[in-house]
Amino acid sequence: MTFDYDLFVIGGGSGGVRAARVASATGAKVALAEEYRMGGTCVIRGCVPKKLMVFASGYSEMFDDARAYGWDVTEGPFNWPRFRVHMHKELDRLEGIYRKLLDGSNVEIFDARASLKDPHTVILSTGQEVSAKHILVATGGRPVVPEMPGSELGITSNEIFLLDEMPKSILIIGGGYIASEFAGILNGLGVEVTQFYRGAQILRGFDDEARGLVAEGMRAKGVDLHLGTNIVEMRAATKDDLKGLTEGVPMEDGHPAVVPHKSAGHGIWVKATNGTEKVYDQVMFATGRAPNTDGMGLEDAGVTVGRRAEIVVDEYSQTNIPSVYAIGDVTNRVQLTPVAIREGMAFVETVFKGNPTAVDHELIPSAVFTQPELGTVGLTEEQARDIEPVEIYCTSFKPMNHAFAGRDDRVLMKLVVSKATRKILGCHIVADHAGEMIQLVGIAVKMGATKEDFDRTVAVHPTMAEELVTMKEPVRSA
Repeated sequence: MTFDYDLFVIGGGSGGVRAARVASATGAKVALAEEYRMGGTCVIRGCVPKKLMVFASGYSEMFDDARAYGWDVTEGPFNWPRFRVHMHKELDRLEGIYRKLLDGSNVEIFDARASLKDPHTVILSTGQEVSAKHILVATGGRPVVPEMPGSELGITSNEIFLLDEMPKSILIIGGGYIASEFAGILNGLGVEVTQFYRGAQILRGFDDEARGLVAEGMRAKGVDLHLGTNIVEMRAATKDDLKGLTEGVPMEDGHPAVVPHKSAGHGIWVKATNGTEKVYDQVMFATGRAPNTDGMGLEDAGVTVGRRAEIVVDEYSQTNIPSVYAIGDVTNRVQLTPVAIREGMAFVETVFKGNPTAVDHELIPSAVFTQPELGTVGLTEEQARDIEPVEIYCTSFKPMNHAFAGRDDRVLMKLVVSKATRKILGCHIVADHAGEMIQLVGIAVKMGATKEDFDRTVAVHPTMAEELVTMKEPVRSA
């Protein structure tokens, strides 16, 4: 049977673009469809703009630090419109690079939504139908908004980058990395931030000691974090809501000491499970993400979809339909951009180079750009002690730069070590630039380094990271 293409990729994110380019380099005829903007979640509405906002938000503390270090600086308000223009110029530049890379790789681009008609046919939103020997679904994920009255008033991480103005107050609902990162970002940009999380501690799944220090640090920086708390009801604020919120409030010069930021009809009234009622300028839902599989025609093609809407694949990213593959967040395996890229490369090795290659999803280093920042690789203390006896090497201290500036920020350096093999099973860092440090530690842990290998490494002094190789005695066994 003759096909229009050897490979048709649905989704122009990092994984899909990489797979398309590398497959084309093998001589395959490749096309790619993207319904929105090239670059996907990471480049357009995720990692990249978020990290730029992290950088921007960090300057609020740098002004105080600079004065402590002898600089005369004048602090002004954050100019969101000016920053937003520069941020979107950068995103436009990156999208242009993605398109140029595809064009240079002879990948045909369709700026349209694509869905499956059958195992070898793709339908485009333009009405065109094309056939392909292989179809790769790389459509990523999307934010989930809970079904409740008034939820349409809230925003998600998709919209946060598009706001016309910074809110003066915001309620962030959720306790995962997206919620916690944006709590720190917006707090640093001068927004009054409240965060609700229904669980006992934020960042579920991460090391308990590390996430506890992150939560403590967030509160110290001004985030009003409420654990064991959820939203009961929300709606557009009324004049009576605002009046009720100021009744009984301490007065200063004949005016309420605390006044809701929005005038009647422009704020969002929220009632919480802890009984509090308040009006916020914005409410942001960061309550999880779901694979982008709705309306994809997967059922028509016979592709198996899991109970969480994920495309079910084997270790080679192949679905139950031999011609259809899927990579990245749409498979709900590991939701990280570098993993999607690895999966795309492995797909090409398997399908177009005849070299069956499975992606190793073990010991993947990652960073959470909270403030303070968290870097992690391997098992948490809680996970490791359920598997085998371990020793915990841990230290917490004020880093030199913060101590000198009079700040109370603390650093955590933690190693989880197997008693039997002495291998480092996990490493967890809470500190400035923890992500940069964990990338390098991840190499050692992936190679199977032991505690003694760390001990034999000479420290780089004076640095925070030197503590990773100078902890001689365990603080506890588990």
